[in-house]
Order: sequence, then C-alpha cells, then structure tokens
Amino acid sequence: MQKNTSRLISVFRLIRLLLHVLSGLIQSIIYPRFSRATQRRMMQHWAKGLLKALNIHLSCNGAPPAVDVPRALFAANHVSWLDICVMMAACPTRFVAKSEISGWPVLGLLCRNTGTLFIERSKRSDTMRINQSIGEVLATGERVTIFPEGTTSDGSELKHFHASLLQSAVTMDALLYPVAIRYCNMAGDTCKEAAYLDPSLVLSLKQILNQPRIDVQLSFSDPIQSGGKNRRELARLSEQAIADALSLPIPHREPGKLSDPLSA
Repeated sequence: MQKNTSRLISVFRLIRLLLHVLSGLIQSIIYPRFSRATQRRMMQHWAKGLLKALNIHLSCNGAPPAVDVPRALFAANHVSWLDICVMMAACPTRFVAKSEISGWPVLGLLCRNTGTLFIERSKRSDTMRINQSIGEVLATGERVTIFPEGTTSDGSELKHFHASLLQSAVTMDALLYPVAIRYCNMAGDTCKEAAYLDPSLVLSLKQILNQPRIDVQLSFSDPIQSGGKNRRELARLSEQAIADALSLPIPHREPGKLSDPLSA
C-alpha cells in the first residue's frame, strides 16, 4: 500500500507551488506582448515548472506535431485540471474551457491572459461561436486542445466523446491528434488521487500534494485526417484511438449533450 508524503514535504511543495503560480501571474501580464515562438517557450517552461513543484513526472509515447504542422487540433481524455499543465509541458497549446473558470481567482486570470477560449456550457448556441473561434486560432498556426468527454473521470474509464466541438476540425480540414492521458502512482496503478471529481479545487490539490510521486504518460496517436469526415466520425475515431492507448473499453453511447470541455 502506497504511503502519503509527510506533512512537512506537502507544505514545502505547497509553498513552492504558490511561488511558481505567482511567477506565472507576473509573466501572464506581459505574455501577450511577445512573439508566438516566445509565448510557446514561456508556456512550456512554466508548465514544466509546475509539474516539478508537484513532483509529477511526465513521459510521452508517440510524437506531437512539429511546430510547422498547420491546423493541429488535439482531442484528449479528461481526468484532472492537471491535464492542461501536462499538455502545455509536452506541446504548447491553447484550450477550450467552461466560462466559469474565467472568474476563478488566480487561475482565471492565468487562463484569460494566455488565450483560453471560454464556452458558456448552458447555451447550446455558444457551441457555434466556439467552433468559429477554434478555427480562427488554428488558422493562425496555433494549436487547440479540447476534451470531448465533457467531464472528468478517475482515469479508470473512458466516457462518451461528444462531437460538437469537432466541427472546427471539419471546417478547417485540420489534423486531429488523439491524446491519451494516464496518471499512475508509485505502484504503477491508476492514480485516482490525481483526478478532479470533487468540486473543491483545494481538496484536489491536497490529494495531489499528499502523493509521494505521480507519473503521467501522454500517448500521441497518429493524426486523423478530417477531410471527407463529419464530426461524429471524428469523435468515434479519436475515442477509439484513446481507448486503445489506455486499454479501456469504448463507452456506451449516451444521448447527445452540450459538451463541457473543461469540467475542472
């Protein structure tokens, strides 16, 4: 049975984390003034620093797209608010997030200053606007990550992939990269403590700080050509690729719902 870290180590990590977040806030204020290449480096360096502060070790299978690959859209399974930092550390990207996060203290400011796209999940009509926004970002050469499950799981299952935000891939003829995210503890088992299931960010952070070490693995599958496919086909193909990478069963199909891209 895995032991938790000592209280002293947890406090040390928390202090280190708070200082790192503060540095991120300062950087985010001047972030928009830099070139895209510099922004990518800043984003990646900060994300790696946050993972280090939490003693989270990242490894990657497969290769993310090269910088010069145009119109790359990532579709990933959703386990935790950590998913954002993990993706940024591996391959700088912008994200689609629920509008409530924009109002969060500290994290909301960070997200706003780094170009997060916010969706009002209570309005179905907002999906069209977000798809257009995603397309505009892809057209500039930047990447965007979406979480088609629309909610988080504990990592031991995969939820149904909703197709609504994949319309942008069809419209822009983008390359769709399925990305599987897996968190493991020191015993090699699924680290459910990394998952964000409780609505309290404080409790989630406490659980993460109590882990001696967390290993997270990103698996980049081969890109899916969006040309000639509709959004539902893309949802099923990306869902299958991620299920295969995680060795999880395909979820039963559920009635269509408005996607909640970042329920964290």
